[in-house]
Amino acid sequence: MMDPVAVVPVYDHPATIGAVTRQILSHGLRCILVDDGSSVECARVLDRLVDEHSTRVGLVRLPRNQGKGAAMVAGFRAAAARGHTHVLQIDADGQHAAADIPLFLDQARRSPDAVIAGCPVYDESVPRARLYGRYATHVWVWINTLSLDIRDSMCGFRVYPLGSLLPLLDATRIGRRMDFDSDVIVRLHWRGVPVVNQPTRVTYPQDGVSHFRMLRDNARISLMHARLFAGMLLRSPLLLWRKVAA
Repeated sequence: MMDPVAVVPVYDHPATIGAVTRQILSHGLRCILVDDGSSVECARVLDRLVDEHSTRVGLVRLPRNQGKGAAMVAGFRAAAARGHTHVLQIDADGQHAAADIPLFLDQARRSPDAVIAGCPVYDESVPRARLYGRYATHVWVWINTLSLDIRDSMCGFRVYPLGSLLPLLDATRIGRRMDFDSDVIVRLHWRGVPVVNQPTRVTYPQDGVSHFRMLRDNARISLMHARLFAGMLLRSPLLLWRKVAA
C-alpha cells in the first residue's frame, strides 16, 4: 500500500515555508522539513511549525548548509525510517503549485514504480536566462538517456518510489547541490525506473528568494553532464537494447 510523505528542503525561506507546509497538510499529506543549515530566524519558524503540527510535521536538522541534494537525501532516509513508501519533493520558496499535489499523488498511485516528474508550465514571471538555460540541460539529458522520456529534469516537484531510490543512493553519490535533480532522475532512468511527466504551473515571485548561483551552479551542472555523458557511453549498449526491446 502506498504511504507517501512530503519532504521539503529548507534553506532560509522563513517567509514562505509556513504557507507551503500548510498547503501540503491541507491535502492530507504528512511532511518532513529538512533544515539545511538555515539562519536562526528560519530555524525558529521551522520549530514553530513542528510545535503547531507535531503529529503531522517532522524536522530533520543538518548542522551546516550542505546543499539541496544533501538535504533531500537526509529527507529520503528519514522518510524510509518512518515507514513511508514514496516521497513527494516540493520546494520551500512557494514557486511550485501545491494545489497540484493531488495530481502527482494520483499519478503515483497509478504508476507506483515510476518517478512522477514535474514538467513546468511557466507564466511571464520566469527569468528568460533561467528558461533558456534549462533547454541546454534538456538536450544533455536526452543525450545521456538516449531518449526523450524525461521532459524536464530540473523541476524540484516530483514523487519518488523509495524502493527504487534508496538502492541508488546506497550505491552512488548523487549531486549534493543544484545538480541533484537532474543527476538523480537520469541515474534512475538508467536503472529502468519509468518516468511519468506531470505538467504543473511554476511561478517566480518578484520578491522570491533563490539560492541558485549562476556561475557556480552552472559550472557544477556542466560537470555533472560530463560525468553522465561518460556513464551513458558505458551503458549505451544496454540503453540501446532497451529501446529496441521496447
